[in-house]
Amino acid sequence: MTTTHEQKPRGGRMPRNARRVQLLESALEVFVAQGYHAAAMDDIADKAGVSKPVLYQHFPGKLDLYLALLDQSCDTIIDACREALASTDDNKQRVTATMHVFYDYVANAHGAFRLVFESDLTNEPSVRERVDRVTRECAEAITEVIHTDTGLPPDQARLLSVSLVGMAQVSARFWLDASGTTDREQAATLVAGLAWRGIRGFPRTDEPTEH
Repeated sequence: MTTTHEQKPRGGRMPRNARRVQLLESALEVFVAQGYHAAAMDDIADKAGVSKPVLYQHFPGKLDLYLALLDQSCDTIIDACREALASTDDNKQRVTATMHVFYDYVANAHGAFRLVFESDLTNEPSVRERVDRVTRECAEAITEVIHTDTGLPPDQARLLSVSLVGMAQVSARFWLDASGTTDREQAATLVAGLAWRGIRGFPRTDEPTEH
């Protein structure tokens, strides 16, 4: 009998945290390749080289495993977005760094972004909440910068920040699927330039006003 994915050899006992990491890595490969609905716990156990009872000791069900992966993936991009914003006080560089976060994320060879942006389980409330968290928390971080620097009311700053996050997400996914000749660095910089030409129209509050 042949399988569509390479199975890891069954090993001995492993520290609980290390085993959890191994199971999540194996589950990620299976979920990305098959989607949530087609993936089976048997497939994930085989991929990890463990018995199904061992898998169930760590994750009571397939949804629990998927949500753990989703939390991990969401934390990755949210933390990277916050780090990009904190990396400099130059707002042009902030826009560029944040745009690169999304392009780097979708280009990751493990394909974790598909769990966040292309999940086939978005009708499940617990999944939808996590997917929405990426937009919400990245936008909140950008809103703080825009509000502080421009003095715009929070609701207006939030609208601009959500628009920037949406531009980053949609364009990065389009770039990946289009498989054109534009490399990742060039694509992210190009879209960052578009975003900056828009957002720079709002002056910083510490800039002198013309009379």
